[in-house]
Amino acid sequence: MSLMNIGVSALKANQQALNTTGHNIANVNTPGYSRQTLHTQTSISQNRGSGFIGTGTSVSTVTRNYSALLNRQSNAATAMAAADSSRLQQLQQMQDVFSGGDGGLGAAISAAMNALIDVQAAPTDATGRNVVLTRMAELGARFQAASNTLQEQDYLMQEQLGNNVRQINQLAEQVAVLNGQISMAMYSGHAPNDLLDARDQIIREINQYIQTSQVTTENGQVSLMVGGGHTLVLGTSSAQLQLSDNNEYMGSGKMALYFGFDGQKTVELTPSMMGGGEVAGLLKFKNEDLTEGRNLLGRLALAIGHELNQQNQLGLTLNGVPGIDLFDIGEFEFNNQTILDFGYTNIKGYSKNNVDMAATVSIVDATKFKPSDYKIIFDTPNPKIERLSDGATTEIDLSTSASGEIDITIDGLQFFIPSDTVNAAKNKQSILFQPFSNAAGKIQSLIHNPDELAAASALTANIDKDNQGTLQMTQLKLNVTGGSVPVIGEPVKLRFNADGTISQANYDPNLNGPGQGGYDWSNSTLLEDTSVVPPVEMKYTPGIPISVGDWSITLTGTPHDGDMVMVGNALDLGEGFKLNTGNISEFMGLRDKALFDNGTTFSDGFAGAMAVVGTKVQSAKLAANLSETVANNLEMERQSVAGVNLDEEAARLLQYQQAYQASSKVIQISQSLFDSVLSAVGR
Repeated sequence: MSLMNIGVSALKANQQALNTTGHNIANVNTPGYSRQTLHTQTSISQNRGSGFIGTGTSVSTVTRNYSALLNRQSNAATAMAAADSSRLQQLQQMQDVFSGGDGGLGAAISAAMNALIDVQAAPTDATGRNVVLTRMAELGARFQAASNTLQEQDYLMQEQLGNNVRQINQLAEQVAVLNGQISMAMYSGHAPNDLLDARDQIIREINQYIQTSQVTTENGQVSLMVGGGHTLVLGTSSAQLQLSDNNEYMGSGKMALYFGFDGQKTVELTPSMMGGGEVAGLLKFKNEDLTEGRNLLGRLALAIGHELNQQNQLGLTLNGVPGIDLFDIGEFEFNNQTILDFGYTNIKGYSKNNVDMAATVSIVDATKFKPSDYKIIFDTPNPKIERLSDGATTEIDLSTSASGEIDITIDGLQFFIPSDTVNAAKNKQSILFQPFSNAAGKIQSLIHNPDELAAASALTANIDKDNQGTLQMTQLKLNVTGGSVPVIGEPVKLRFNADGTISQANYDPNLNGPGQGGYDWSNSTLLEDTSVVPPVEMKYTPGIPISVGDWSITLTGTPHDGDMVMVGNALDLGEGFKLNTGNISEFMGLRDKALFDNGTTFSDGFAGAMAVVGTKVQSAKLAANLSETVANNLEMERQSVAGVNLDEEAARLLQYQQAYQASSKVIQISQSLFDSVLSAVGR
């Protein structure tokens, strides 16, 4: 009977070993499955007087081949790879908006400016003027289309973020349920391997969305932490993550992930706190990369639209009246001021509809724009303004403001915060400004009548017909950046003296005596250069502009003593004056104007934006490739421990099959011996 029992115990052990091997083979393609190994132990031997005789074997337990360290390392690497990959995908989509080619924004900008050439050649031809207006309308439509593309990408990304957050919450609940099942199963003294694998696989899926850290308790339960220590799963209960507008800047479009219980938003989890996962990558793209892309596009639209508007205002239309805006760039009247946008904040009592509280931003100088959001931070002892693109800050000295308001100009933008808002702000509260975020979506062409293109200069000049020298005019230019057409008043005469100096005379209708001609030369031997105090005597140099107040004239040739040049306001045409295409020349000169960072010209502005986005995409691609390689290598190491190798399992099948057959043979021999004993006793 002892031999029979030994054989039976071996048969059972090898049968369970075959079952375990078969279980491994059956789950070779099951995600998260860890290869299981059956462990046996020697049964307690019996003392038969002459020594302890063995009684066979028994199964002690079944364990899974698992490395907690490799599992956690793989989860962390997977989270980082998911964050980098999701961000790269979004950046590549955004890059399409900044692509070149005939259908790109760069081509539309060039086409609009090149169309001005025909107007310069034939200023009264309606065909050329219509082409310019068509190209301007197309430019506005291209900006709007690009803005709409980014808006659609933003919407789809928010949908994806919402789905990811819901998936995290559902998976966290599943982990909590499995925690309860595992802890109950652990009371048997054996680990429920398949339940443990199922939980690990769910945790691995959670790390695709958000990086977690975990702590295992004595009863086999796992606590999951996110965002640097906030408990997502604790025992059999789970918290909830919630995606919503940023509480600090409601309405700004910035999104935030909040952690809390029972639907309460208690803690904001920033992308840096989350570490990795798709949610972190998408939030980083939305709140940083997409914001930068919108600002690049908006800055481009706002600067170009503003400069073209200013230039058209400085000229005269075909009907001889001052030009109007070519584009609507989103400016509007508020509290008797032209502003671009309001600020966003959660300061108590703040409202955009309250003129005593509303913080505003306005355009001052488009050539100084930086593609960035700005933040006024109320700090002790003085507030400061921060440019969010690079973190540059400027302290605001409130002691210089008698009324306690903030009125500061940074990067060509004027920021105004009323005293009521300043007084209501608590320490560390802030106001967010997004001057460029939506600018590209607002721009649209305003002029549809070709006569309203202000091609003529507001100034005109006449070289006296009685001059004896060879003076010729090469340029007549307004030295102003915008606003209404400056009125010179009455014409101004320049007289070239024998010593090379220039005298200036202003028209005086009371001077009509012989030789006076209505011009007063008595106190104007010096031209006033506003950059030098006191005024200096100006001398004529061929090709060098002669500046007089808001305008300058450039002449070539050799003047004779007493030669004169008269400059007048084209709105007050008189004898010897005529309209010219000087303003179209100024329009065309904008193409080479240093309008953007580091002297980038009007025409090359879009190429500069393309380069910024392209560099960001290349950097993200390198990061994604690196993190993917690390994640793949760690997953391979994890699989080398936990994965099922079919060759090994096939070899074990043969091993356990032979052992099973040998166990059967032991039982067969035991039966034969028993039969022999019975037969001998029966005689």
